[in-house]
Amino acid sequence: MKKYRLALVRQKYRPDGGAERFVSRALEALDEHDIELNVITREWQGASKPEWHIHICDPFKWGRISRERGFADAARALWQAQKFDLVQSHERIAGCDIYRAGDGVHQCWLEQRQRILPSWKGSLLFKDPYHRYVMGAEREMYTSPALKGVICNAEMVKQEIIDTFSYPADKITVIYNAVDQQRFTPPSDQELAALRQKWQLPLHATCLVFVGSGFERKGLAQAIRAIAPTDRHLIVVGKDKESSRYQSLARSLGCEDRVHLFGMQHETLPFYQMADGLLLPTLYDPFPNVILEAMACGLPVITSTRCGGAEFITQGQNGYVCDALDITSLQEAVMALPARALGSQQGSLARERILPCTSKHLSSQLIELYQKVMGTV
Repeated sequence: MKKYRLALVRQKYRPDGGAERFVSRALEALDEHDIELNVITREWQGASKPEWHIHICDPFKWGRISRERGFADAARALWQAQKFDLVQSHERIAGCDIYRAGDGVHQCWLEQRQRILPSWKGSLLFKDPYHRYVMGAEREMYTSPALKGVICNAEMVKQEIIDTFSYPADKITVIYNAVDQQRFTPPSDQELAALRQKWQLPLHATCLVFVGSGFERKGLAQAIRAIAPTDRHLIVVGKDKESSRYQSLARSLGCEDRVHLFGMQHETLPFYQMADGLLLPTLYDPFPNVILEAMACGLPVITSTRCGGAEFITQGQNGYVCDALDITSLQEAVMALPARALGSQQGSLARERILPCTSKHLSSQLIELYQKVMGTV
């Protein structure tokens, strides 16, 4: 394949973000191929290599709509001026060649969010100017003749795109994220014991881990309610400006001493390795990387029907899938998990399921897609 110039578009690069990790892994995977790698972004916080070309594109902004529209217009102008061979956007910007739908479909997220809001407030969601802008930008992009292909990280999102925008199924490619299976591994008995001691968690307790910021969407309230009547502990890694509300909820349910809020952590591996399962009853999530990381560490997973990661779960074998708001089913799933993941069949099957999710497989799928699209650009 001849060398060509590829531009990846992501408004803000945060090393801890799921979409950003896809970008960095894709860049690393594609390094082996004869491709000039370019990134268009407002802000790049990650490490980079000399051969990666980082284009800072940071127009003035004075609100959420201005931020989105300003970056979209500036990024499009930049890539048109640069005349890249292929533009892959991770933002909803009409005119790109390939769009990676890492955030799912905005309308589908709002429909799920309505379920936890008072009816009057839920009805206002679709009238909110920002949400209307995002849905409009999304529709404009999917109906643009420039769009030659879409990357989804879950079959769930592929079907949502087909249903919402009537976008052709043969132009949508499902590419699951990669996970570093050499780094994310089950601990030894000694490592688990040392981690429990370091973080002051009881050695023989069954501990479930919840990883994610934005607690409302990720389902922390449901997770707390699910473990409340049991003897299970909940390890919470992530941030939210209303963290105190969740502490109050745990206190009101009498499980405050079993809910451990550790805040945002730069390194999540130790928290997987001292847990016995992942509990993520998210309202809506295309496919969070935390599911792959937890499964790589040998953790069975409890997640929701509106999470793309549910596609990796075989009920009762490597985890459980429940409606995000079905507290009874979540409680039953919590108690059905093995008391100790390490050495359990569910834990082994969880790790086995993610073994195909390698950077090599990711890059080969991307290269195949690029070759296909390049034939139509």
